[in-house]
Amino acid sequence: LKEENAILRSKINKLQILSETQADKMRKLEKKLEENKIKEEKEAQDLEAMVQHVEQNLQLMTKRAAKAENSAAKLRQENAQLQAELRNCRLEKEELCAGQAGLAAAKQNAEVALQHLLRVTSSSRASIRQLLSGAESLQLIADLLKSIDRISEV
Repeated sequence: LKEENAILRSKINKLQILSETQADKMRKLEKKLEENKIKEEKEAQDLEAMVQHVEQNLQLMTKRAAKAENSAAKLRQENAQLQAELRNCRLEKEELCAGQAGLAAAKQNAEVALQHLLRVTSSSRASIRQLLSGAESLQLIADLLKSIDRISEV
């Protein structure tokens, strides 16, 4: 019985040591789990902050796109007016050339005005193209940000 008791005590000691080791492992794993929970909460908060920042940027870009579209519309209108003015100047030039060949100064003034109007028209067309390109870029960024928002929701 003494030998059996000694063997059993030895087994009990081994089991106690094993139990303590497992309890230590359990405490370490619980601590690690808690750290991971805290880390995940922080990441979720950071992600939420980033989503809010992206939404704010999207709103700003939407406003900019609207302003760019308004500006493009104004430039188109101005371009149409300038083209009408250009047509009138060409007609005047033709009339002056046909009816009053002797008025070289008037012809020169009409030519200068025509060149000026052509430059302005060309410049306004380039500005319209730039605005449209910017509006398309902003729309692409807005679509990209919407995709990021959907991915973050998933």
